[in-house]
Amino acid sequence: MPNIVLFSGSSHQDLSQRVADRLGLELGKVVTKKFSNQETSVEIGESVRGEDVYIIQSGCGEINDNLMELLIMINACKIASSSRVTAVIPCFPYARQDKKDKSRAPISAKLVANMLSVAGADHIITMDLHASQIQGFFDIPVDNLYAEPAVLQWIRENIAEWKNCIIVSPDAGGAKRYHAGHALQISPFADQFFPFCIR
Repeated sequence: MPNIVLFSGSSHQDLSQRVADRLGLELGKVVTKKFSNQETSVEIGESVRGEDVYIIQSGCGEINDNLMELLIMINACKIASSSRVTAVIPCFPYARQDKKDKSRAPISAKLVANMLSVAGADHIITMDLHASQIQGFFDIPVDNLYAEPAVLQWIRENIAEWKNCIIVSPDAGGAKRYHAGHALQISPFADQFFPFCIR
């Protein structure tokens, strides 16, 4: 895979390493640190001129710090003359704030989309967006991948009595996703909603 450079943010370095191993690549050299006033500093440790750069950074954990680190990494690669920067964001930050549900409420997912574009991202890869309309917040290509096929395959391969299973949704959005893909016919569905997320 020529001309591909893969960088990891600090949010989930184990995931980034697994992706690199699967692709047969080495993670690019990057140093992230905090100044005494808690500003994030990023140094890209190798040339990315003319390269196709992928940055893996999830929006989980310390969301604001991870988002800012991602924006700085994107911008650092862009001004270092990379040909394209793709942000791989398994958990899109602020995705739940995707609509104006009360007066004076911000649409924070749109703000994040604008920030990623302004930082210099050319392409976004994410997973299971809270609402698919978030893709419309961008003027750049967005690939919203779905974990459902992999989860269903894992269930079929690892649970002996999978045909007798019941899939329970933690919320109404999950129920909609299930019914939309009901053609998969994995099992009956319990139309019960719990105030907690099953992990």
